[in-house]
Amino acid sequence: MALPNGAGGYQLGDGNLNEMQIETQATPATATVTATLTTAQLLNGIILGTPTTTAAAYTLPLATDLDAALSSAKVNSSFDFVVVNTNGSGSGVITITTNTGWSIGSSGSQGLMTVTTAGTSQMYRAVKTGDGAWSLYRIA
Repeated sequence: MALPNGAGGYQLGDGNLNEMQIETQATPATATVTATLTTAQLLNGIILGTPTTTAAAYTLPLATDLDAALSSAKVNSSFDFVVVNTNGSGSGVITITTNTGWSIGSSGSQGLMTVTTAGTSQMYRAVKTGDGAWSLYRIA
């Protein structure tokens, strides 16, 4: 199965419309206790969280750090990432918290930013809203 290749590189939707899109995935990033996530952890796409206590807060990186890593991102550019709670004891709750330059999307409820028990996950979408400004939405 050949991947479609247009002039100058791969072009999404260019021919072979019935073939699946194949991506690469690095080894998932990890986090345990309360911490500030790095830009690299977010951009990895999968964060395996193992809170060692009953609760852990994972703070997003500075929005300006994300801008530096994604220098070609425009307003309304977005990416998704997943946080998986892998705490074997089932007692650790993970809460995603904002940092400078971040806002919670239109839901506005911090309660939607939790990954409650072991074996559960939440998917988030980060959307660039301006220079040094990003919004976070829980989408699944």
